[in-house]
Amino acid sequence: MKKKKLWFVFLAVFIAACSAIQSLNIFPVEQDVALGSEFALQLQNSSKDYPVYNNPAVKNYITQKIFQPILQSPDVLYKNVFKYNLEIIKNDTILNAFAVPGGPVYVYTGLLKYLDSEAALAGVLGHEIAHAERRHATNRMTKQMGIQMLTQLVLGQNPSQTAMIVSNLFTGMTLLANSRADEDESDQVSMKYLQATKYYPGAVKFFFEKMRDDGKVEKGGQGISVFLSTHPDPIARIASVDQRLKAAGIEVKSYKATGAGIFKDEYKKNILSQLK
Repeated sequence: MKKKKLWFVFLAVFIAACSAIQSLNIFPVEQDVALGSEFALQLQNSSKDYPVYNNPAVKNYITQKIFQPILQSPDVLYKNVFKYNLEIIKNDTILNAFAVPGGPVYVYTGLLKYLDSEAALAGVLGHEIAHAERRHATNRMTKQMGIQMLTQLVLGQNPSQTAMIVSNLFTGMTLLANSRADEDESDQVSMKYLQATKYYPGAVKFFFEKMRDDGKVEKGGQGISVFLSTHPDPIARIASVDQRLKAAGIEVKSYKATGAGIFKDEYKKNILSQLK
């Protein structure tokens, strides 16, 4: 009878722990930084698949004029902990950008050539920074392998297996596959970031609107399929952004808008015209 009671106590604790895993992140913040550094190293060693775009003028302009101002938002909490930096990948066919834990943000030349305003790019970069800040990758890793890790620890198995699990998950690149909830949260947080800058906060949706009007989501193809594999349901997210703009009393503008907060001429002069 005593053993039976102990088993029920263990089961209750185990279930409670498993439930907690759904809302907690078992990784310390420092581990996000370590994962990001490892990913950056892997990318450097995979130059054939991820060739770095060597254009200091474009990279410096985007970093200093767009990326860094977003990071100065008071809502960016880990700016002094994460190693935030921007890298450009040379691939004109892929319309995508992504962030990895701990700060590294990557954008493809294909996306830079497709966008037509600084505001649109700021919306994308803010969205990717939000993924890092909200720790979406390690949150997903916690959910995916948390129960397995907990079982190993409870049963007294080798805790060092955790490192191997993390490595396998990382190598599989599954940490980049964002959920619909992650995307929605990153859109919302990006809007907050942009409100602290000169850019129109609704610009987070400009990329999606342009893709919708160009029919790219329906047509598919490699360039858009890579984006959709890590950023699901972009069209539905347009309405969500518009609703938040209205709730905040902010004018709803489309990617075709000009004027304050958009900066199309500056984008054409300092980025588009400089891309080779």
